[in-house]
Amino acid sequence: MDCCSFSSSLSLSLSLMLKPRPPLMTINYNGNSQWSKRKKKRHCLLQVSAISYQNFIHFALDETKRHTLLLPSPLQEKYGSMIAMDEQTRLEMLSFETPKIRLLRSMSIEGEAMQVLDFAAFPKPEFDLPIFCGNFFTTANMNIVVLDLNPLHDVTSRRDYKEKYYDCLLPLGLKYTELLPWGGKLTSESIKFFSPIVIWTKFSSSNSKHEVLYSAFMEYYKAWLELMEQAVEDTDPSQITCNLEAQHRYLTWRAEKDPGHGVLKRLIGEKLAKDLLRNFLFSGIDELGSKTFLDYFPEYGIEDGTINEKRSIIGKGFENRPWDKNGEFIGNDLRN
Repeated sequence: MDCCSFSSSLSLSLSLMLKPRPPLMTINYNGNSQWSKRKKKRHCLLQVSAISYQNFIHFALDETKRHTLLLPSPLQEKYGSMIAMDEQTRLEMLSFETPKIRLLRSMSIEGEAMQVLDFAAFPKPEFDLPIFCGNFFTTANMNIVVLDLNPLHDVTSRRDYKEKYYDCLLPLGLKYTELLPWGGKLTSESIKFFSPIVIWTKFSSSNSKHEVLYSAFMEYYKAWLELMEQAVEDTDPSQITCNLEAQHRYLTWRAEKDPGHGVLKRLIGEKLAKDLLRNFLFSGIDELGSKTFLDYFPEYGIEDGTINEKRSIIGKGFENRPWDKNGEFIGNDLRN
């Protein structure tokens, strides 16, 4: 969820939908850094649309098992489920690993006002696989979607990487980017984390559109699993180091600038939101490298040594899709 328009839409939607916080919170964070849950009567959640993102998760896990051995991640012991401070919205976290996947995880949010799915698969550093990314935000009237195989390495300067992973997927991307058109201005900072087949779209809620989205999710994930299955382990230490730093840079950006932070902050508070972002959704920041956000993105530094909270400091974006049908970047002609 790396775009200013996504962030603005989320903030506006939440300000209109979320109820004032009750004085009693239903989730506590104990001294042992574990999620602790009080037993509560299960709420009957009102569906904001005809579709639940649970079938996305079930499909992905079942399909993964067809390709590889799926094992629980150690994170599953800490991050399970919780009820938000409005006592109505439920958050569910699942996490796994495989011989080639460092972390396969999902977070779903279901409540009266919205449904959210944040699903991702991060490869182990020995593989230069793209990062699978599915971020979906739904209300009764609106859907905001990012679906992509985020490139580990730049596809413009690294022609070999584009040819290796994306050239064969361009027909798939064209199919769904026509059905799910470009969703509006995307920041220049964000675009470098996306691939030529990214689906960035917004649409009014309807059964037909959700069916298209589910189909796109299934086909994109199947394509990613086939790439994963064919991936050959790197043995060159310098290439592994390059893969590791590329993934660490991605995680560092997402944990700091992900607009989903606003959603989580309103639901579970600032402390838990930051923990969930850094240690679950983008786990690996502390393990894969020692560089800080400002080491990677010094342009965001301000005089007192802190990070500029703006999501875009370049001030340029892309109103239209910045790749042509061959996956060539044409953004220099579209930038405004």
